[in-house]
Amino acid sequence: MNGVSLAIRQIGYENRAFWRNPPAAFFTFAFPLIFMVIFNVLFGADAAGFFTPAIIVFGVVSATYTNLAMAVTIARDEGILKRIRGTPLPPWAYLAGRIGHAVVIGFLLVAIVAGFGALLYGVEVPWGALPAMLLVLVVSCAAFSALGLAVSGLIPNADAAPAIVNATILPVLFISNVFVQMESAPEWLGTVSHLLPVRHFANAMMDLYASGAGAGVPWKEVGVIILWGMIGVVAALRLFSWEPRR
Repeated sequence: MNGVSLAIRQIGYENRAFWRNPPAAFFTFAFPLIFMVIFNVLFGADAAGFFTPAIIVFGVVSATYTNLAMAVTIARDEGILKRIRGTPLPPWAYLAGRIGHAVVIGFLLVAIVAGFGALLYGVEVPWGALPAMLLVLVVSCAAFSALGLAVSGLIPNADAAPAIVNATILPVLFISNVFVQMESAPEWLGTVSHLLPVRHFANAMMDLYASGAGAGVPWKEVGVIILWGMIGVVAALRLFSWEPRR
């Protein structure tokens, strides 16, 4: 069996393991919807047009960056990564399985949040912009997965993983037009947020939702996300560890 087939099988294994933990699976999908309901209660249903794409961004980043970084760190501390290297499964196929599973969960969250926004708040799904949206989602999933693997290399142990991962992403979400609309933010804060990939992911999704069928590919935003993805790949190659930290 070649490496690609093994990677596909690993994706299947990761998905089965995920669904066999119903509480974790439930809250993975419920958490973004809870945020969406709370924000719409606080800011009014008129804000749903903003929060639907914003929570899509949050869901994808959580699935590919947050969950991947923590899961890989825990697997490393438990010695799973070290043992994988002694099996016939190529290490890259194992990581591809982890990433593939994260991408599947990310796309499921996109569908659930988009459907939730359409059914409960009347936020129209931009079907005409679907090709451009798929490109943005694929590029973003790849970039944030790479960044998640890179960050896992900076985490000393599994106990520190939730704190470090959330500390690196939650402030970024708040200043990147996801949890809070940035129109009235100080100029310097907007400048900082535009240096980071989450803001460009959020801007792309907002534009696609707002423009609908008339939307083209937001190449500027896609380019910045790709750049950050390349930074993530280089950092992951340098920082990622298969051995538990002592």
